[in-house]
Amino acid sequence: MTTTAERRSTRAPAARRPGPPAGPARPRRDTRRHLLLAGVSLLWLIPLLWAVYTSFRSYGDTARHGYFSWPHGVSLENYTDAWTQSGMPHFLLNSLLITVPSVLGTLLFSAAVAFFVSRFGFRFNLALLMLFTAGNLLPAQVLITPLYRLYLLIPLPPWMSDSLLLYNSAWGVIAIHIAYQCGFCTFVLSNYMKTIPKEISEAAVVDGAQVWRQFFQVILPLCRPAFAALATLESIWIYNDFFWPLTLIETGDKRPITSALANLQGQYFTNPNLIAAGALLTAIPTLLVYFALQRQFISGLTIGSGKG
Repeated sequence: MTTTAERRSTRAPAARRPGPPAGPARPRRDTRRHLLLAGVSLLWLIPLLWAVYTSFRSYGDTARHGYFSWPHGVSLENYTDAWTQSGMPHFLLNSLLITVPSVLGTLLFSAAVAFFVSRFGFRFNLALLMLFTAGNLLPAQVLITPLYRLYLLIPLPPWMSDSLLLYNSAWGVIAIHIAYQCGFCTFVLSNYMKTIPKEISEAAVVDGAQVWRQFFQVILPLCRPAFAALATLESIWIYNDFFWPLTLIETGDKRPITSALANLQGQYFTNPNLIAAGALLTAIPTLLVYFALQRQFISGLTIGSGKG
């Protein structure tokens, strides 16, 4: 009788199935991914490219031959008309007066709260962070009625507002932007500050650094990539905002550049080519901010991607 070991030894080894070649599979996968990304990018670029194409054509050309026709002449007339007819330089200055303080104030207050909840341990640490983050869950349309009544009750000195109220002033729009954007920025900055080793703060304490010195001279310089990413996003969001200035500013001359596009629309006639040129002009400052902070923006978004 043969033993079990002998039976196993006499069995023929099972033939392994030949696997697919390792070489060509990966390039095919990468090619498909690149084609998919290129297709999605093209879908995103089609509206922008169409706006650029329309802005260089006159309204008479598109009315005669249609928007899906070959142009019979291109010019910069729509851009010059949009720049002069809408009063864009004045509204651009209004946007800068609102956007720059709003972004700086948002980053400063968010960094202070994030520093407190990430570097110090206390009982309501997580609850405070959730409270700031929960403010972004409320839509702006829900807050506008109580906020409008509140703005009518808060006085301001004459040098801050000619209406003597927080309503119909740039300060009111700046305040709501800071309050509304602090939740998201606090959440991002607190998660980033948690990745900074606490030994750095402990070494600063040993050297005699107070809390404010730790915040301004130790932690904030290390958060430069996160600040660049948030500054880019906040600049675009606040600059393009139309709802808050429309509801909280009554005087048209005080509104930002997003309201300048409304001046290009007539009561009985609207020139889409002119509006396309005006929309592209208003987008130039946001593009400049992105290109200026592009490297820091990408590094800020990819922070922690290589950590397990």
